[in-house]
Amino acid sequence: MSAEAERKTETIPEWKREEVDDIVAFLERYDSVGVVDVTGIPSRQLQDMRRELYGTAALRISRNTLMQRALEEVDDGLEDLTEHVAGQVGLIGTNDNPFGLYKQLEESKTPAPINAGEVAPNDIVIPEGDTGVDPGPFVGELQSVGANARIDEGSIKVMEDSTVLSAGEEVSQDLANVLGELGIEPKEVGLDLRGVFSDGVLFAPEELAIDVEAYEADLQSAAAAARNLSLNAEYPTAQTVPSMLAKAAGEAKSVGISAAVESPDLADDLVSKADAQVRALAAAIDDEEALPEELRGVSEPVDTGSEAESDEETADEDETEAETDESDAEDADDTEDGDGGDALGDMFG
Repeated sequence: MSAEAERKTETIPEWKREEVDDIVAFLERYDSVGVVDVTGIPSRQLQDMRRELYGTAALRISRNTLMQRALEEVDDGLEDLTEHVAGQVGLIGTNDNPFGLYKQLEESKTPAPINAGEVAPNDIVIPEGDTGVDPGPFVGELQSVGANARIDEGSIKVMEDSTVLSAGEEVSQDLANVLGELGIEPKEVGLDLRGVFSDGVLFAPEELAIDVEAYEADLQSAAAAARNLSLNAEYPTAQTVPSMLAKAAGEAKSVGISAAVESPDLADDLVSKADAQVRALAAAIDDEEALPEELRGVSEPVDTGSEAESDEETADEDETEAETDESDAEDADDTEDGDGGDALGDMFG
């Protein structure tokens, strides 16, 4: 303890020393410690909030000077929170992470009426619709605060959404009365987090206000992009190996079909491919008399995609090879002597 701290300890009453010690013990009990604004929260609602926090966080309220002393005594960076100890505040401790604490405090806030003299936290709007109030002087009160209201069909109605006060402006007594009559509660009551110290870092409220759904969507998008990169780079991982094996199996099958590799796994595909080639060849012959009876009237197979295109290319190659063989045969016939013709005559009668 520093000499200055010892001097302060000696000059404060015992009850204050005990209070500071209790606050120090409170601060050392939690992984994350923050300062919350409790301004305008009624005592009963504050007790309700304490009960809601039970099990996940704890609230400690004391004199600002004593809380500042305790923060400075603990040190370890907690002294940075002293700049937020002003006005009506309290200390909050939790073993949850700061983001979870912020989310819990925001979700615990409840709507509340606003009083005259308070500053509007946001624009105050009287919505369009029937107020449910019978015709009378209330229509004049609405108009006096800036609402577009009139009597219609035996009731006072607001004809359009009317902004009657902008954020940051002070609420008048007349406006407070009108809002109370309409049951409009324009503010939220709850613990406003001013700052949290956790793991050596001081977090501001705006740094903790994250959109969880958007964050999850970004993580999912990043995971999908990483998976695609792994697949394209052929980098095996526990998540990508099944897809890589399936892709390799598909490519091996395509090679086997293209190369006409005899395999039990490829037999059905090879037969289908040969059938398609025969049909394509039969459909290209105009003279049906030149075809066996079982191939007469056969139509060309329908193109079903890339596999069909591959089959047609293969068929074209086979036809080209057949034409080449036929040409070679004709050339050979031209160079043969008469005995060759006799031999063909004998063969075909």
